[in-house]
Amino acid sequence: MAREELARSFESIGEEYDRYRPGFPERAVQIIVPSRVDTALDLGAGTGKFTSLLRDRARRVIAVEPSLAMLDVLAARLPDVEAQPGNAEAIPLRDGTVDVVSVAQAFHWFDRDAAAAEIARVLVPGGGLGLLWNRADPACAWDLACHRVAHPAVQDHDATTATAVELPGFVLEVHEEVRWTERITRAHYLRRWGTVSSFLVADEDGCEEMTAALERVLDHDPQTRGRPAFELPHLTDVFRYRRI
Repeated sequence: MAREELARSFESIGEEYDRYRPGFPERAVQIIVPSRVDTALDLGAGTGKFTSLLRDRARRVIAVEPSLAMLDVLAARLPDVEAQPGNAEAIPLRDGTVDVVSVAQAFHWFDRDAAAAEIARVLVPGGGLGLLWNRADPACAWDLACHRVAHPAVQDHDATTATAVELPGFVLEVHEEVRWTERITRAHYLRRWGTVSSFLVADEDGCEEMTAALERVLDHDPQTRGRPAFELPHLTDVFRYRRI
């Protein structure tokens, strides 16, 4: 299935994404914005899960997101943030007006070179760019097994490792792996998988089959079997770049 179709699958959800998707650790924003700045842009902001962390690190926070359903949720949750429709390949901001750009769980949907050029355009000279992704902890067998159900084409090493993206016009300054844990109910965990692209593009039978497979994993693993809630470990990879 084309990447564009998978990316567009998120356009129909907003409140579900905000309710069930995980957030990000405070340490991530400390890495990306180590000291307070004037203007920060969260690009591909979704419903504002990372945007909310920027508000204490910048005088002015702008969120740009192509999905209007997600942008509506962000605007309602974060009325002090300037929410604007747009995408990474055509950012609706003037040249050199942003001190730092963040992209949380979204850069893999972008056209790399076009997005890098646009980000460099809106950044001030020497401005910062932070890319971050949550990923499965390889020590958590049941979560990794669920990843295999929802993303059968993704190999284990792809789900549990992260490498820096080479970006024209930028130099990588920092890569830090942040470990954190989330307390989550079984019902919430299953609903979370319903917000990933493979579920969103599947037909009813496909969704039912994947959900049944997820439930079998939870029913058989000793860390989750018979439990209404459990501890879910996360790894968040944070990459901080500088415009050159």
